[in-house]
Amino acid sequence: MKLALGPLLYYWPRQSTLAFYADMADSPVDVVYLGETVCSRRHELRLPDWIEIAEMLAGAGKDVVLSSQVLVESESDLKTLRRIVANGTFRVEANDMGAVELLTSGDAPVTNWIAGPTLNIFNPVTLGMFADLGATRWVAPPEMSRKQIAELRHGLGREMETEIFAHGRLPLAYSARCFTARHFNLQKDTCEFRCLQFADGIPLKTREGEPFLTLNGIQTQSAHVHTLLADLPAVVADGIDILRISPQGEHTAEIVDLFRRAVDGLIPPMDALTDALPLLPDEPCNGFWHGRPGVEQFVTL
Repeated sequence: MKLALGPLLYYWPRQSTLAFYADMADSPVDVVYLGETVCSRRHELRLPDWIEIAEMLAGAGKDVVLSSQVLVESESDLKTLRRIVANGTFRVEANDMGAVELLTSGDAPVTNWIAGPTLNIFNPVTLGMFADLGATRWVAPPEMSRKQIAELRHGLGREMETEIFAHGRLPLAYSARCFTARHFNLQKDTCEFRCLQFADGIPLKTREGEPFLTLNGIQTQSAHVHTLLADLPAVVADGIDILRISPQGEHTAEIVDLFRRAVDGLIPPMDALTDALPLLPDEPCNGFWHGRPGVEQFVTL
């Protein structure tokens, strides 16, 4: 089973980002997704920088994928998307239908791309349509349960690489409005790049002081950290191909190592979860995998 490092969902300073991926070159991840998927105003790194990182990681033996932005809102966004699709070297993860259109139209359509988790693929007919268009891997939406994923794969009736969101704060929704700017009473176009101050987003609590959500620019995330470390026996039994680990502000390398050791049978999954708890920015959860509210935590082996 392969481990994938998902695209960086937060806005980190340039040097911090470069140092992070330099460390990941020596980590046991097999696949690395690169690029800005959340907000086009995040310019610490631009596409040439992401390409340079991709070449470095490819040289270290990683399977590198360029991820497209989820919400394309301007001509400049579209221009960047065209350049990603036409990069000619690295596979592309399509996260909106505009990316799918660019990948599959024209005289030389791409026939080896990844259907991202935000394409809303919830039934085998839809997945089959994307497969016919050239997608060779799909990333299940984070809210899908183990049962739903198994039924969809069975209903597809053919082999296709399956990747699931295995660790990280759950990306729940996207909006044209920037919630981080709103938090500071700023306009989106004059946000002062406040996201740079929060390596793991802004925690949002209820009036009773309970963790509720996390604000990350135009993206709303869960407060709790979704992790399937304790559920790895079921994940392995289901024949899932790839586990996606989403980068967090600290301890990503340690989390990747725990997943690798647990998948390889070097450490019991429950021990891996226990070791991971001090490394998480908030409490764990895995409810969605069990067909329950995502905030819930089930420990099963």
